[in-house]
Amino acid sequence: MAFETNMRFKFSILAISLQILIIILFGIFVRYDTNHHTVSKNATGEDDTFIDLYPLFQDVHVMIFVGFGFLMTFLKRYGFSSVGINLLIAALGLQWGILMQGLWHLHDGKINIDILKMINADFSTATVLISFGAVLGRTSPIQMLVMAILEIAVFASNEHLVAFLGASDVGASMIIHTFGAYFGLAAAAVLYRPGLKKGHTNEGSVYHSDLFAMIGTLFLWMFWPSFNSAIAEPGLPQQMAIINTYFSLAACVLTAYAFSSLVEHKGKLDMVHIQNATLAGGVAVGTCADMNIGPFGAMIIGFTAGIISVVGFKFLTPILASKLKIQDTCGVHNLHGLPGILGGIAGIVAAAMGAKDGSSPVMQGAALAATFGISVVGGTITGFILKLPFWGQPPDQNCYDDTLYWEVPLEEEEEEHDNHYQDQHGKNKIEA
Repeated sequence: MAFETNMRFKFSILAISLQILIIILFGIFVRYDTNHHTVSKNATGEDDTFIDLYPLFQDVHVMIFVGFGFLMTFLKRYGFSSVGINLLIAALGLQWGILMQGLWHLHDGKINIDILKMINADFSTATVLISFGAVLGRTSPIQMLVMAILEIAVFASNEHLVAFLGASDVGASMIIHTFGAYFGLAAAAVLYRPGLKKGHTNEGSVYHSDLFAMIGTLFLWMFWPSFNSAIAEPGLPQQMAIINTYFSLAACVLTAYAFSSLVEHKGKLDMVHIQNATLAGGVAVGTCADMNIGPFGAMIIGFTAGIISVVGFKFLTPILASKLKIQDTCGVHNLHGLPGILGGIAGIVAAAMGAKDGSSPVMQGAALAATFGISVVGGTITGFILKLPFWGQPPDQNCYDDTLYWEVPLEEEEEEHDNHYQDQHGKNKIEA
């Protein structure tokens, strides 16, 4: 009870303080973009870029709030937290992302809000949600608010560095997926719990929780072409980004299914592989999505991503846990980390082959190396900050359980039923 009361005040004070701070900063720095720097015009000559890109923004928005949220509902007693904390992080992250990214691009000391900045703010939020998957079930809501603030600040700096290097990463294989995965894994390594070395009774799925997670998979899979093309240059580059992602995802699905059957007992399919590895093609093709790699090139990337993702889930995840002391709840290393690195390497190869004018393989390589290094260092430092006892990390016995932070109606109904049964059973014994 003392833990719950203490957490209630800490969480409420931190959440409301952050929102008040952000409102003040928005009042000082943020304004509408009334300067038209784009070329999209309607019949009357007015700028139509905002409305043109709004459907893509909405697709990305659905991925952030529905796709990521439901993908993490596979834990049998952690569904409220998976979807609910996802919403909390995303709502904070998109506001904080506007500020952290915008501070690198001030106009007369102000951040001009347009549709591209809103899309990029969603992108910044995606990095935290990926990292959330690595520590899912073992952190408190307070810790996740702190992680969001710190990670987005580091992400915005790395994103600016990659742009400064002149590297191309339109679908963010490097700056979102690689960064988010290894930031989260580094934090998870610091937050390692020896008491959970042999697992936890709630660290698993049931039939309906895996079904809910597939909802997230399907939303992410359908909208991934929008994610990879949203900030691409209008015209042919944007069309290529959509087409390349479309075919990479399709090739990845068949490969993931095939290898899941190949590595599993009696050739059966593993739902963990199907929920995650089928998306790896969207991650891996991101860096060179708007490059002239041809549909067959995109399919090769998707094919390769499906293999390494399934193999990662089957063989590498246990090694990370046993040898490197990294407890990766959602397997973000296999969905975002390895495919993200594959995407960075594909970008280097594509640049060397001249798939995009002005793209240098050296700068592509430098961007991948810098992103990896910054994410690991940033995640490690963040992990030590989150490990401070002040943030109220949940005890081992309460991990992967919604009831520590949520009112769970089903639990209350079961408790009332049990109490009623015990009362009735005791009454019957007395009467007997």
